[in-house]
Amino acid sequence: MALMPAGKRGRLTALVLLAVVGLGGWYLSPLSGAPPDVPSAEVRRGEYVDIVEIRGDVRPQKSIVVNAPYNAGELQILKIARNGSSVSKGDVVAEFDAVVLKRTVLEKESELRSAIAEREQARAQADINAKEKEAAVSKAQFDVERATLNLGDVELVSRVEAERARLALADAEQRLREAQAAAAAAREGVAAEFEARDRRIEKIEADLAHARRSVTALEVTAPEDGTVNILPNYRFYTPTGPMDYKPGDRAYPGAAILELPDLSSVFLLARLDESDRGPLREGLPATVRVDAISDREYAATISGISLLARPDYSTWPPLKQFDLRITFDEVDDRLRPGMSAVARIPVGSIPDVLLVPAEAVFTVGGRHVVYRVGRRALELVEVEVIRRGRSEAAIKAPFEPGDRVSLVEPETAPGAAGGTS
Repeated sequence: MALMPAGKRGRLTALVLLAVVGLGGWYLSPLSGAPPDVPSAEVRRGEYVDIVEIRGDVRPQKSIVVNAPYNAGELQILKIARNGSSVSKGDVVAEFDAVVLKRTVLEKESELRSAIAEREQARAQADINAKEKEAAVSKAQFDVERATLNLGDVELVSRVEAERARLALADAEQRLREAQAAAAAAREGVAAEFEARDRRIEKIEADLAHARRSVTALEVTAPEDGTVNILPNYRFYTPTGPMDYKPGDRAYPGAAILELPDLSSVFLLARLDESDRGPLREGLPATVRVDAISDREYAATISGISLLARPDYSTWPPLKQFDLRITFDEVDDRLRPGMSAVARIPVGSIPDVLLVPAEAVFTVGGRHVVYRVGRRALELVEVEVIRRGRSEAAIKAPFEPGDRVSLVEPETAPGAAGGTS
């Protein structure tokens, strides 16, 4: 076998080395490597809808509040209807134990018995006094009659005896008038005393009847059909806020313990920042997603915005916020007062633009950038942000629909290397 000349062997070796280097370069190029393992999203082209998102609580348009009994002293809840349960008019929704009220009933019953007994005793004593006064009047009348008889015929006796008889008669008549006056005064005094005693007894009876009615009212009934919504007991706070009323809790008289909302019409009550107030107006449509009901979005309409902003002192410095009312166009049985929800309100749109998630747009050196996901690395691309919302951004950039962009910056993505377009 003939040997290849040395020059040809050298050229052949060089060609082989070049081929190996070329293949290695192709293998290590971004076109053949695995893409970085980072969370990413797809660039798409479509209509950008400017959305204002607001969080609030579901409220009923109408609601009947059920209160604890009034004028009942300190109350303790023995039973209370289950939250979310349906009740009919007249059903017992709460029962209370009023120790003070029951003690008041016992005290009033004892006071009434004592007052009646005292009146009867006073009546018996008044009868005795009346008979004594009557006896005194009768004796005075007898004395007058005897003095009249003793006076006789003044012509048959001496002048001295006649004058003595006249004085005795005058004295007897005076004692009669005094006895009659004393009897009349006694009768008037007795009448006034018994009138006062009767008024006192009537008052005790009225107080007792009221206390007994209050005891009866310890069973609170539903004034209308509805669904029970237990209200928070603001006397007892936890780190997460007040707890709802429950058996064993104490309530002050007249406290609002539960409500029966009319869930045929509900609205979302939210606080609106000044920055979001401008594009909103009554009549704009909205969609509401309730946190506790994940399988449905509710159509709704802005039905009211407060004219004046109120400061929110839960933050510092206080933010000025408007009250926003969004009425549901349709409801279902799963909605409950107090449920938290998010309303999405479209306030404008831009057709035919490139769209990326808002979290994919970053700021580097005062410029808006995104990171395109390449075959082997993340590529930094400067973009122009046309409009940016909370969830989506409209951009101008050298992208095509279907390109993918990173949702994290390179320094937070392990193994990702940044590049510049």
